[in-house]
Amino acid sequence: MLEEFKEEEIVNKVGGRFKLSSLIQKRIVALNRGARPLVEMQTKNHMEIVVQEIMTDKIYLDQSGEVAIKDDGSPLDAIEYDDAGPSLEDLV
Repeated sequence: MLEEFKEEEIVNKVGGRFKLSSLIQKRIVALNRGARPLVEMQTKNHMEIVVQEIMTDKIYLDQSGEVAIKDDGSPLDAIEYDDAGPSLEDLV
């Protein structure tokens, strides 16, 4: 189990367990479809990457429940969530 899940900080950061679960699931799908990680890590574990993105305030759920990237002035701001590789229809 990741250490971040043992404390409530990550849950409070995103606004509850349901939102946390939704954010993690949606971001992992994006990473699986080819989106670039927003943090530099030595791991290929998508769960660890997403948790680090949340903990460093890189991503959040917007009002419509979609993953949004926070504007922190880095070059990664231009990357949009929809730039996540081929659609599921393209893979069939």
